Amino acid sequence: MKRVTGIGGVFFKCKDPQKVTEWYRKHLGLATNPYGATFEWLESEESTKKGITQWSPFPEETNYFEPSTKDFMINYRVENLERLVEELRKEGVTILDVIETYDYGKFVHILDSEGNKVELWEPIG
Repeated sequence: MKRVTGIGGVFFKCKDPQKVTEWYRKHLGLATNPYGATFEWLESEESTKKGITQWSPFPEETNYFEPSTKDFMINYRVENLERLVEELRKEGVTILDVIETYDYGKFVHILDSEGNKVELWEPIG
């Protein structure tokens, strides 16, 4: 069973997300949007299928990364999130919440061995 298939996003805390987003747009040419920037690429196994990686600055006071105390969180793309969560439970991995489904995919959060919050995402389609 495949587990992680790629990086779905990189999220980090900063003092002023709007200012940081603008800096990256102006100086590094990121095509920004209200969530940060979205990088599109093509799946290597199916060269016509698009994938995305999200880059998002968050306010430094966000509690979205809790219970981790780190200033970042990585989102990993996965296949078959329900099955993966079952396997992770068997392996003793801390699952922080229930799987939630949105129009762009399914999500769940876990903790790694050092207490870093990790977001797992199964894209829709």
